[in-house]
Order: sequence, then structure tokens, then C-alpha cells
Amino acid sequence: MGLMTISPRNLILPAILAFSVCLTILSINVNTGFAQKADHQNKGIVFKTKTSSRKLSPKFPENIQKWKPMIESTAVETGLDPNLIAAVILQESGGDPLAYSTSGAVGLMQVMPKDGIASEFICGNAPCFSNRPKINELLDPSFNIQYGSRYLAGLIAIKGSEREALFTYGPMDMGYGYADIILTIFGKYR
Repeated sequence: MGLMTISPRNLILPAILAFSVCLTILSINVNTGFAQKADHQNKGIVFKTKTSSRKLSPKFPENIQKWKPMIESTAVETGLDPNLIAAVILQESGGDPLAYSTSGAVGLMQVMPKDGIASEFICGNAPCFSNRPKINELLDPSFNIQYGSRYLAGLIAIKGSEREALFTYGPMDMGYGYADIILTIFGKYR
């Protein structure tokens, strides 16, 4: 049996694609991702996006209303509409701060941590979520809302729209269906 030779020229495109995917993932994961405006209290990155409201709608159920102070303060900090943050929380965890998905996402906004099941996801040659917080950090409701909201705000800044950002935020197998569910909840409750 002879040895198979692979031309270096045939490896260029796969290498470029793998490198691009890793850079994209790293840009989203590093310090919640985005160099827009540094917060001087070392809370990470703060985004200023267009918001239609600074108050959480009273239409959201009680299991979301109990997080109202955290949602509203994070909305001010990130520039997100608090009703969009609440829509993600309602869909992702139903307001349960201990929610843990079968894919390993954790907490109110179902953020993928660096440890647990999520540590097994490999992108290129490294774990996909190695720059993310640990499970125990994400089980803190305040931290989870802040981290998930900053991540979402960063995606909106990069992708240019809430729908495109939610497409990326949500489960890979749901695509735009996830984005449309969140936007429907957002429209219904705001």
C-alpha cells in the first residue's frame, strides 16, 4: 500500500475556512466580544443601540417580572430594549435561573459556558466556548442577564439587526425560526 500525498495547495482553502471560523468565534467570545466602548468600571464592553423603551412591559408573566430590576438596569447599560432581553429569557428559560439545556446552555438567557457539556464542542483545534464564563458564574441571575445581554448587543452591532443577531444567538439547528420566535414574543409583550 502506497502513501497518499496531499499537495499543500489543496490544504489552503480548508485552512482559510477553519481560520475564519475560529476568528469569528473568538471575536464573539473574547471579553463578551466586541470593542465598541469600554466601561470604566471594568464591566466589559457597553453598547449603545437604539431602544424603544427603558421599562419592562407589565404584560410579561410574573416569572419574568421578578427579574425586572436586573433586566431594566442591564437594558440601560447595553442599550437593548428590556422587552427584548425579557423575550429571550422567556423563551430560553421561562424565568428559571437554574435552567440547564441538553446542549449545556445555562441560566436565564441560556448562555453556553466554558465547562460542562459545552466544553466538548470543538471549533477548529480548540473548545468553542473556552473564553466564556463557567457554569457557576452563569447560574447567578444578575451575571447571566448581563453577560447574555452584552453578547446579544454585540451580535446586533456586528450583524446589523436584531433578527440576524438572534439567528446567531440561538440554537444552530433552529436558524431564523429561533429569531422569529423571539421577535414574536417581543412584539406580543412590549
